[in-house]
Amino acid sequence: MLGKDLLGLRDLSGDTIMEILTVAREMKKKIDDPNLRDNTLNKSSIITLFYENSTRTKTSFMLAGAYLGGIVQDLGVTTSSVNKGESLIDTGLNLDKMGVKFMIMRHQMTGASAVLARNVKACVINAGDGTNEHPTQALLDMYTIYDYLGGFKGLKVVILGDISHSRVARSNAFGLVKLGAEVTLAGPSTLISGSMKALGVKVTSDIKGAIADADVVMGLRVQFERQKNMPFPNTREYSTLYGINSSLLQYAKKDALVMHPGPVNRGVEFSTDVIDGKNSVINIQVKNGVAVRMAILKLLYEANPDLA
Repeated sequence: MLGKDLLGLRDLSGDTIMEILTVAREMKKKIDDPNLRDNTLNKSSIITLFYENSTRTKTSFMLAGAYLGGIVQDLGVTTSSVNKGESLIDTGLNLDKMGVKFMIMRHQMTGASAVLARNVKACVINAGDGTNEHPTQALLDMYTIYDYLGGFKGLKVVILGDISHSRVARSNAFGLVKLGAEVTLAGPSTLISGSMKALGVKVTSDIKGAIADADVVMGLRVQFERQKNMPFPNTREYSTLYGINSSLLQYAKKDALVMHPGPVNRGVEFSTDVIDGKNSVINIQVKNGVAVRMAILKLLYEANPDLA
């Protein structure tokens, strides 16, 4: 059961993760059929605070809130008092006083969402903090796997790319391992650390070996914005050595899911024929993101009756 906030998957139980995925399956029906949308959130105020850019996460949260009868607003960080020097805590306290019940935040600093949660009454949902965690992305990834493959035990899931800077990889590792999947993190030695083995995963720079017989092949964007130095000579070399094309994908299982949290750099981590191929569920992940975020809002609302 969820508490006041959703800050990460590190401390979330496997049962709670499965509860979210089960509720998401019901919520997904409301995306396609507007007649099923309701007032579950009883006009609760929801605000998004995105200190970093976002398309999929912010938009899906805003739609998720609206589909469940919430009143959704975006803070607009670039035009807010943050640019006048207002601290994160003061921003949160002001929003608390305005009656905001859900604060959904993305921030470039690791731990920022936890700091906000400790200082406000509202439920805080971490939409990505630094290189730490991105729990709702991992949950929608897991929901997609669950929807297509029916479970997790014994599945071979390979996550490829910029592991070192990926909050998505960390959250997926925490969640998938708890649910019984065999997780391999793969990428250039400059973008992956052996210390990640502490998460209960395998770590390798052998891409072909990593994807052999994989049930799921998940790519990650190279996050140049988080790096001071270029971790490889150029993107062409990265694509040649570590990018996934249709020939390389043949080493995975025939019906392996091809996934990516987006945005995708076509021709870098995946070739266009892989992105648009029959195994790709990248666009389905986006739709599932709305369903999962609806489930999270619903469960947090029910776990905190004082929000009503």
